[in-house]
Amino acid sequence: MKILTYPLGELQANCYFLIQDKDCVIIDPGDSADFILEEMSRNNLQVKAIIATHGHFDHVMAIGELKMSLNVPVYISSKDRFLLDRVEETAKYFLGHAPVVIPISDTIDLKGGQFQILNFKFQILETPGHTPGSVCIYIEEEGTLFTGDTLFKDGIGRYDFSYSNKQELYSSIKHLIKEFPEETLVYPGHGDPTTLGEEEKKLGNLF
Repeated sequence: MKILTYPLGELQANCYFLIQDKDCVIIDPGDSADFILEEMSRNNLQVKAIIATHGHFDHVMAIGELKMSLNVPVYISSKDRFLLDRVEETAKYFLGHAPVVIPISDTIDLKGGQFQILNFKFQILETPGHTPGSVCIYIEEEGTLFTGDTLFKDGIGRYDFSYSNKQELYSSIKHLIKEFPEETLVYPGHGDPTTLGEEEKKLGNLF
């Protein structure tokens, strides 16, 4: 599997292209729908699905526009549906201006467990804390874990929102560290990749 990373938008959220042959699954298309479509065309890719790790605007803002062009299924936890419904309002608050946002509709509830799209095989882990519906996506064959805003290189997700939960976030991160090998490569929602082992060393006093 080939993985392409594109930091997009004013908050530089990582959008990931997972590619097998010419089939592609997109994780967290947070902004710049035109750019994403151009990259698809340039690489001759066929997008089969979009997955969002959680509902914050900087991870989902391009979804509405992409759906208009691609007509592919969009998977996100229904627990974050309330965040999708106020993407434009939240973006304006954090960015200081009102971006043009196509409403996000017709999403499919993403639940924990085994999940497959064509030859893409995922394990979806429900990792609440940053948001109620945050998920992480594990690909066993690749030894990779997409963590959204749950775990970063040198940090963890915010838990100061009204709907966040510090203890749930800590519990989610502890589960990831215990569940998967320390060499597991972590692709976070912002910033550079890391490994679970490296982050466990830094977080040892957290729990």
